[in-house]
Amino acid sequence: MISPRRVTVVPGGPVLIEGPVEIEVDGMVHASDRFVVALCACRRSKRYPFCDTSHRRRMRRDVEPERHDDSR
Repeated sequence: MISPRRVTVVPGGPVLIEGPVEIEVDGMVHASDRFVVALCACRRSKRYPFCDTSHRRRMRRDVEPERHDDSR
């Protein structure tokens, strides 16, 4: 019996999959033998389908920017 792979969805981040894995995207197969593989969920990665942390540069919409009071 084959053990199931664990998939963890990180809110605002990548999808983590226990490896090794083969991922098929648009007919191309990408392989990784790492013990955990981070797949890009935002499609900003230059290494798509693998995550390169490009999602970190995106500004979060649920957080308002800090306001500074310059009236002193």
